[in-house]
Amino acid sequence: MRTTGDTRARILTAATELFRRQGYTATGMKQILATAEATYGSAYHFFPGGKTQLGEEVIRSSGAAYLGLIAELFQGEGADPAETTAQAFTGAAQTLLDLDFADPCPVATIAMEVSGTNEALRLAGAEVFASWTEALAAFYGSRGITEPRTTATAVIALLEGAFMLGRASRSTAPVLDAAPAAAAVVRAAAGPPSVQG
Repeated sequence: MRTTGDTRARILTAATELFRRQGYTATGMKQILATAEATYGSAYHFFPGGKTQLGEEVIRSSGAAYLGLIAELFQGEGADPAETTAQAFTGAAQTLLDLDFADPCPVATIAMEVSGTNEALRLAGAEVFASWTEALAAFYGSRGITEPRTTATAVIALLEGAFMLGRASRSTAPVLDAAPAAAAVVRAAAGPPSVQG
């Protein structure tokens, strides 16, 4: 027997997948509810703000999931920040391939599409990107990077741009090509290696 929690989760999962694959504007509530096997009544019970509220929740829940991934990837006492960054890009390229070049990130998909027309969704996207930047900056700062926030912003911008180029060309090459560039940004921010006397 399905519970109300199951219904809410199904609606959120369906919206996340559809927004990621085809964008926010091209996805209607009717399609979301058909995919989720839910009714209009249940949708507006859980998301009284309609599609905009649902979009905000997709952005925030997806953002939290990716924040967890950042925490998982960028950890370990001896982790070299430049090498770890390059490995993250290599993993991202594989994700892009596994998803047949669909956008792996509904946050970026929605942000690019509606940030100029929907203030609520723009703000939700900005909050998520800020949380990613702060988490990555905390890792870089703990590894002696002198400008951790600037470095984190550059790395995230490189990754999101590489995803866009990879989707357009249906190739992992842009993401893989960006990996050494991102590692170079991190190495440059670390400064010259210390000389042991």
